[in-house]
Amino acid sequence: MAAEKQDRKKNKAKSAEKKGDRSKLIEVEQPLILSSSPHEYTTDSVPRIMWSVVGALMPATIMAVYYFRWAAVAMIIACTAAAVATEAILNRLKGDSLTVKDGSAAITGLLLALTLPPGFSISGGIIGSVFAIALGKQIFGGLGFNIFNPALLGRAFLQASFPVAITTWTNPSTAKFAGIDAVSAATPLGQFKFEHILTNYGDLLTGNIGGSLGETSAIALLIGGLYLLIKKYADWRIPLSFLGSVFIFGGIFWLFAPDKYPDPIFQLLSGGLMLGAFFMATDMVTSPITPKGSWIFGIGCGVILVIIRLFGGLPEGVMYSILLMNAVTPLINRYTRPKFFGEVRA
Repeated sequence: MAAEKQDRKKNKAKSAEKKGDRSKLIEVEQPLILSSSPHEYTTDSVPRIMWSVVGALMPATIMAVYYFRWAAVAMIIACTAAAVATEAILNRLKGDSLTVKDGSAAITGLLLALTLPPGFSISGGIIGSVFAIALGKQIFGGLGFNIFNPALLGRAFLQASFPVAITTWTNPSTAKFAGIDAVSAATPLGQFKFEHILTNYGDLLTGNIGGSLGETSAIALLIGGLYLLIKKYADWRIPLSFLGSVFIFGGIFWLFAPDKYPDPIFQLLSGGLMLGAFFMATDMVTSPITPKGSWIFGIGCGVILVIIRLFGGLPEGVMYSILLMNAVTPLINRYTRPKFFGEVRA
């Protein structure tokens, strides 16, 4: 009997040990948790980035108000309000959640206003903003799905609809004292192309020239653009390749015929190049997502721009160069993507 009791105790001890080992095993083997990307978290978000871009545009906006006064204020407020209102209305009609808080509509309206001449009609700016949001963004599905930069698409629509009004400029040195309609003036690019008059670099840097509201002061745009690059909200490869290709490609023509073509520094500082290179070509949605693709995109924009400026009928071509490269961005992404692990390409 004593031997049987000892055997039972031994068996119970062994079974207890097995159960303990099994429970320990269950505790160690936690289930594998699968989740979708992103797996790396950051404090940045879409609203944070978008409103930071709005902040980066403030130096150019302030210079526009300084030179063109109430005409600039009225245009900026009208375009921004129209863009935000259009997005809110379309959100409701489509049954989507309200997306105006992310700041993308405000950027579209502000950028469009900064690409318009100070004497352009307020109603025209509102029409362009509605077109930019409705047909440039929401018709594709909203933020992240649009193919073209909405602000540039809106301006292209206005360029086709009101070609005379959108190419009528005002001299800022007299506009702020005598009224916005007092003295009309050509842009530096127009003066050189049609009259071979070269504007001095000081006026190009400060913005004391005729032109669109936000593209006159190169310094103001550089300050905002460098902020975006430092914060890594814009891919530095795109503005560098855009500006670099304009400098090199335009400089080649200038070296061969300096009396016929403008020098490369004038090319960089004049027109909407700074605004386009830092704030429009770098749009995260409509620009390539690969490093190699960013170089191709920027160089393509620069080459197209120089061709339009030097050989086209228009003195400026930033808008068309970026829109044309937006159209081929999906192809650039396809042919410049890195290989998958273990992939063998034909």
